[in-house]
Amino acid sequence: MTAAARTPDTLRVERREDRTVVALARPAERNAIDATMVAELHAVCAELEHEPRVLVLTGGTDGVFAGGADIAQLRERRRDDALAGINLQLFERIRRLPMPTVAAVDGHALGGGAELAYACDLRLATPRARFGQPEPRLGILAGAGAAYRLVRLLGESVAKQVLLAGSVLDGERAHELGLVLEVTPPEDLLARTHEVVDQMLRGSAIALRLTKLAVDAPEAAHPQLDLVAQAVLFEDEEKFARMDAFLHRGSRPGGR
Repeated sequence: MTAAARTPDTLRVERREDRTVVALARPAERNAIDATMVAELHAVCAELEHEPRVLVLTGGTDGVFAGGADIAQLRERRRDDALAGINLQLFERIRRLPMPTVAAVDGHALGGGAELAYACDLRLATPRARFGQPEPRLGILAGAGAAYRLVRLLGESVAKQVLLAGSVLDGERAHELGLVLEVTPPEDLLARTHEVVDQMLRGSAIALRLTKLAVDAPEAAHPQLDLVAQAVLFEDEEKFARMDAFLHRGSRPGGR
């Protein structure tokens, strides 16, 4: 059995034909992100880089997404560990996965747990979701992506409310601000997340990949990147098949 295929200790992984569902599974530690979880999430990323599928990431529906980094391990990290970007490198890798990523957040997503959710392309939440960055209370900063991702996701003013004033965003407030796609009851969260993924996957996989690449690209890459990506898609056989199907459907009597 390969390293990527070993049964993880801190995750529950369900592999489907078109998506991989990963549940954080350290309930006694409130899904705190420790070194083992980091390594196991890297293994999942390696799989999805080799065989791209949508990633659904959840903490389950027990009221905790991820309570943050494992403080006992974080306490022992020093300067070189910070410069190595242990959590940051993982979250950047998740951000760069070829296919879209969706976080289903129920309950607390704090510190590194919130930054893990920010690294995903989309987020759905329950009313009891809580996004917050308490790092300054521990004498550190939110150094795994929040300091710049929140500015892009929410704007500078709201980002500073979370990062400096310690504001915590519940599910409804996160939805109002656009951080989450929608808010749903805990018992419906995973089913609704899968419906969103189903809707997404009605599109062409290669079109989704190139759209994500274009959205995430730096501003200087546009519009040239958009033109090249569209040129690739214009030659793709799936484009012809999908457009032919659309035109054929529209030509039927009463077709729409």
